[in-house]
Amino acid sequence: MADYILSGCSTADLTEAQFNKKNIKYACFHYMLDGVDYIDDLGKTMPLDKFYEAMQNGAETKTSQITAGEFVAHFTPFLEEGKDIIHVCLSSGISGTVNSANVAKDELQEKYPDRKIYIVDSLGASAGYGLLLDKMADLRDEGYTIDELYAWVEENKLNMHYWFFSTDLTFFVKGGRISKASGWFGTILQICPLMNVDNNGKLIPREKIRTKPKVIQAIVGKMVEHAQGGTEYNDKCYITHSGRFEDAKAVAALINEKIPGTKGKIVINNIGTTIGSHTGPGTVAVFFWGDKREN
Repeated sequence: MADYILSGCSTADLTEAQFNKKNIKYACFHYMLDGVDYIDDLGKTMPLDKFYEAMQNGAETKTSQITAGEFVAHFTPFLEEGKDIIHVCLSSGISGTVNSANVAKDELQEKYPDRKIYIVDSLGASAGYGLLLDKMADLRDEGYTIDELYAWVEENKLNMHYWFFSTDLTFFVKGGRISKASGWFGTILQICPLMNVDNNGKLIPREKIRTKPKVIQAIVGKMVEHAQGGTEYNDKCYITHSGRFEDAKAVAALINEKIPGTKGKIVINNIGTTIGSHTGPGTVAVFFWGDKREN
């Protein structure tokens, strides 16, 4: 049994059962839906299908990151038990949460000088960040010390790939990421943006692809191009979606066809309320181990 705690945030978009099975602790983000405050508690308070239905019907959403004080409250019980901590945060290219975690770390290390607290910037989001935590849990269980695990994740986190597409531009317009005119023309032309998270942890538009069948082909093509071993890849693959389960299944089926070693190793999860507040309904994402992300 490891003498340290592995921790992440709700934005890793794992289910509570997945967090518990891997013995990964988590801290929760917050969001507002039509002015009402909620905790991003993995869909327990607000079922995710209801959340996306509300967004589709025009509900306004807003998110807030975990504060330094909340991180202090999250970390303190583990430190009082005499445990060290390695905590992995949502990408600094998307959120300032890693700064809050580091403020909490500095405060707590004065109070618990004999304990180790490592804060890791995942440079990722959603279940790709979850897949990174999943691998870290396996290495912990194989006997990695906290120092070895910290060194490993810093060396390997850019080998996790994050690819997204959207079939609904509504929330890209609402969020100001594209203009109303571009959103209107894009909708008429059935444009589905293909995006990925770059080596700085920022979500970057890569291609504008017409029609959903073509963007599904394109996102699987990116996996074939970048996955470790290409079509011989046989590691885990996570897929998330925001109210588009059938699209996620279609992506999984094509991955199985193109990369047979993934059969039985693909997990489909929902995009949680924090990430989903920004993507809106209509997004599908694919995560896998690949070549090192570079500019």
